[in-house]
Amino acid sequence: MSTTTRILLALAAGAAIGLSLAFWDPVLAASAADIAQPVGRLWLNALQMTVVPLVAALVVVGVNAASDAASSGRTARQAMGVFLVLLMLSGTFAAIASPALLALVPRDDGLVESFRAAIAVPDAQIAVPGNFGEWFATLVPSNVLAAAAASAMVPLVVFALFFGFALTRLDEARKARLLEFVQAVGDVMIVIVHWVLWAAPLGVFALVLAVCARVGIGMLAALGWYILLLCALYIAVTLMLYMVAAVFARESMRRFAVAIIPAQVIAASTQSSLASLPAMIDVARQRLGYPLQVTSLVLPMAVSLFRITSPVQYIGVATFIAWMYGIDLGPAQLALAVGLAAVISLGSVGLPGQVSFMATNMPVTQAMGLPVEPLGILLAVDTIPDVFSTVSNVTADLTAAGVVAKRTDAAPIPTGGGT
Repeated sequence: MSTTTRILLALAAGAAIGLSLAFWDPVLAASAADIAQPVGRLWLNALQMTVVPLVAALVVVGVNAASDAASSGRTARQAMGVFLVLLMLSGTFAAIASPALLALVPRDDGLVESFRAAIAVPDAQIAVPGNFGEWFATLVPSNVLAAAAASAMVPLVVFALFFGFALTRLDEARKARLLEFVQAVGDVMIVIVHWVLWAAPLGVFALVLAVCARVGIGMLAALGWYILLLCALYIAVTLMLYMVAAVFARESMRRFAVAIIPAQVIAASTQSSLASLPAMIDVARQRLGYPLQVTSLVLPMAVSLFRITSPVQYIGVATFIAWMYGIDLGPAQLALAVGLAAVISLGSVGLPGQVSFMATNMPVTQAMGLPVEPLGILLAVDTIPDVFSTVSNVTADLTAAGVVAKRTDAAPIPTGGGT
């Protein structure tokens, strides 16, 4: 049985038991929630202990992977530029659309209080400085170890960016040795996360039981809104990519949409961009007519480095948690999330689904001053939005290839002397 199936079964069992107890005997339900709550909290703590070293390693490795890719030629540099622009645009869209969509959903204050009590977060407040000057001064850590100990994700990521870019300036032998060590640290953290996720059914069962026992049927309604939010964001991003292809790759929107359907079908069925790569190459070469030198370079790069829905997911998850807790996110917090999401997404593309969800959503959520406790429950229902996410990622890969192909065609042909 797959991990996803086990987690979904645990979610269903926890919800059924919690709701039954809440319906038949609220006192017994509260007692059961008190017992289950520490188990779920212990599982979340085990996940959180890996976040700081894993994020630092991902950023350093991601910076060097992007640098190596960009150094392989003009086409690769153009591809990296397209990837970064699309990542920032998708994050900006999510930062604007997520709060706007959630503002249309009615929120019960009683449900919020019950939910907060059910996952042991008595007072969730955004932990940001009082003014922009103080916040700006904290971007660069005076003590990186203190920042790591305090789980201050933004200063930690800034240091990791400096470290990663400085590493690109070393000679190849020393760079390779140090990069291998950093990669090994990240790999060890991923192994630990896999161990913790082996117990995910127990952790999810405990969290969902505690929440449903205290919150009742309203918890399932809230999860339904979360699923609808992410699916709507992913579909909207996919539709916008058609417009990007039309404007910047000079593609007929109808022709492009019809041509990429085979790759999208494989993406939806496998939920894997890597498994969709052969179909993407075939679509780009045979149906869209992109040059071989573009498709053979840009599409593998995109699968390795580029996942356009990552910022959408990170920001969508964080804004949903803020909505659940009645926390208003200001422009500064949302702008911070956009930049942080783009950076983290570059280093996390190769991570497995559940590992990626916890390891990458936690730092963005923490950086925005929000509680991370709901992530354990949201992990359990991420399978449904993930179908739309993979389709959007494959569409973005082909869109990026189209933009680079168009720029390559438009570039002047170099001339020189001789025969």
